[in-house]
Amino acid sequence: MGTEAPTPIVIPVRCAPKKAPCPRCGKRGRRKRTITRRVRTVTYKAVAYLEVTYGEYAARCECSTTFRNTHEGVIPRAAYDNKVRDLVLDRILKDGMSVERTLRSLRRDFLLDPSSGFVYDVLRDRAAQLDMATHRREVLDRFSGALCVDELHLGRFTLLLATDPLNDLPVAFALVAANDQSHMRRFLGNLKTWGLAPEVVVTDGSNLYPAVLAELWPDAAHQLCVFHVIKDINELILDAVRRMRTAMGRRGKAGRKKKRGRKGAKAKAAAKRRGLTVKEKAHFVFKHRHLIVKRRENLTEAERGDLKRALEYPPALATLRRFADRIYWVFDTPKDRHQAACRRSALVRDPAFLAVPELVKAMEQLDEGKFAKLMAYLNDPESRRVRTNNHVERTNRVFRFLEKVRYKWRRRRTLVRFVALTLDGIWREWTRAETRGREVPDEAGCGESQTQTTQQSSQSA
Repeated sequence: MGTEAPTPIVIPVRCAPKKAPCPRCGKRGRRKRTITRRVRTVTYKAVAYLEVTYGEYAARCECSTTFRNTHEGVIPRAAYDNKVRDLVLDRILKDGMSVERTLRSLRRDFLLDPSSGFVYDVLRDRAAQLDMATHRREVLDRFSGALCVDELHLGRFTLLLATDPLNDLPVAFALVAANDQSHMRRFLGNLKTWGLAPEVVVTDGSNLYPAVLAELWPDAAHQLCVFHVIKDINELILDAVRRMRTAMGRRGKAGRKKKRGRKGAKAKAAAKRRGLTVKEKAHFVFKHRHLIVKRRENLTEAERGDLKRALEYPPALATLRRFADRIYWVFDTPKDRHQAACRRSALVRDPAFLAVPELVKAMEQLDEGKFAKLMAYLNDPESRRVRTNNHVERTNRVFRFLEKVRYKWRRRRTLVRFVALTLDGIWREWTRAETRGREVPDEAGCGESQTQTTQQSSQSA
């Protein structure tokens, strides 16, 4: 026996006054007749319609002979009202759903059956509402003087992204075909044409930036990301741990071969008295290798015990652990550049560190020219210091997550539209948070909010 179709809910809506303004010029016309049509709306697990009664009017202007009005929540000639369109946008932009999963969600929860073309029309209409000029003005008005720049590979395209870390807002993006210096120069050159004049630009250690930044903003300080440098140095320290672990594993395979068969009670007792074999020690060191580079203040009690035990097996590990501590000591907020330079000199001249080839390679990351850019943030007041480009990296991770649920990026036009809408959502959330923070109580004790309406737009290549 088949399932009975749900009884539709009909909600009457009337928007047919005797006179209405022309949608083009605003001159009021007189109603000739009324028309009724049904538009699908949203109700959980039910079928609901808006029965909209609107009017047809005789125009008194030269725009047309007649015109029709519409309900404020329904686009003219639309089969679905704006609530359905908002559901589509929320599922795609906020929940990270693909088009197929969005359609399944609407069909399951609201008994709606829109087409995939409707979803793309909603995205296209929302992107058409973005105002680039407004966005540029807002960026220039709110810009703090600090700029984070990074690139992200999305399929066969590269996303160049710039953000303001102090004000926590996206600045602009460009979608380019290749990750090279010419495209980076064009992207940052467009920002300069806007009138953007940063005091400091934070980047990773890529070779794309130094020449371009010196050409476009010669007076701006170039801050290298401290996080990326520490990450590269820790990788070299772990390379040394792997080398020592491999050497221990080879020593563990030396000597006479073990007898075949299971060990007896006496053999097990003797092995227990001897303790771990060299091979087992090597396995323990490799399993807990992350403790060699982890900050001491972040270690738990159990991890402190494991680290102490690991350092007892190959004595050379103590040198690596001491080097990791000294690296954090160099970068942990020295009071000025002179103190930072003294700490660096003490590090690079240590003979124990110079004896380990991986550490010698790691200290090349701290040459004088590069170290000056790593410590450029010390020239700024403490409240305005930015020493990493983690802000733009977090925005990149948003797009990396969204890429996973879409399997791959396809056409350039749809990708630009999606990036623009995603950044628009970030911008709107920031604006709402700023508006809440500006609520000032009046004399009567009631809160009065200063509301600002801004829209995020983005720059495409």
